[in-house]
Amino acid sequence: MALALNDRVLTETFGPSQGTALRMKQAIMVILGIAALAITAKIQVFIPGNPVPITLTTFGVLTIGAAYGARLGAITILGYLAIGAMGFDVFAGSSAEKAGLVYMMGGTGGYLVGYVLAAFALGFAARKGWDRNVILMAVAMLVGNALIYIPGLLWLHQFSSGLEQTLAWGITPFLIGDALKLGLAALLVPALWKLIGDARQ
Repeated sequence: MALALNDRVLTETFGPSQGTALRMKQAIMVILGIAALAITAKIQVFIPGNPVPITLTTFGVLTIGAAYGARLGAITILGYLAIGAMGFDVFAGSSAEKAGLVYMMGGTGGYLVGYVLAAFALGFAARKGWDRNVILMAVAMLVGNALIYIPGLLWLHQFSSGLEQTLAWGITPFLIGDALKLGLAALLVPALWKLIGDARQ
């Protein structure tokens, strides 16, 4: 399968493609992306036997990266982090009492950095056409998830008593949920591409 860079990602298949209209479309997409991330961060799903509820933030980050492309995806995540830094309650564990930079400098700070890296990586993979194939999309999702975990665990380690506790806090409770989210995201974007193709036949 050829992996040459494509000229479009998913969100570039509709709407204006140049000039002021394109900039307006991109601005709207960033706003909608930030809103979607804020909403997914607050959705919690409990799995029997798992002590930590699943949120959909990772799903949102990876999907936005794939659908928006590297640059616009990363800009959207940075905008989301900027809104959070200003004190708005947009993160999974933030609240009216614990928000803004105080929350971001806590144990989850590294994961927030990882969101930017993951969105950029997924956008780059989408430009190569990986978003049109379920298997390649799953690989890209795994890479994106690793890019969230690596800075997340490195940052979290300073709050723990050692590697075992870091892993117990920062990865073990999330494995089942992340596997489900990655599978869903890996299926969703290629399916949307197929719908677009079918609609244009």
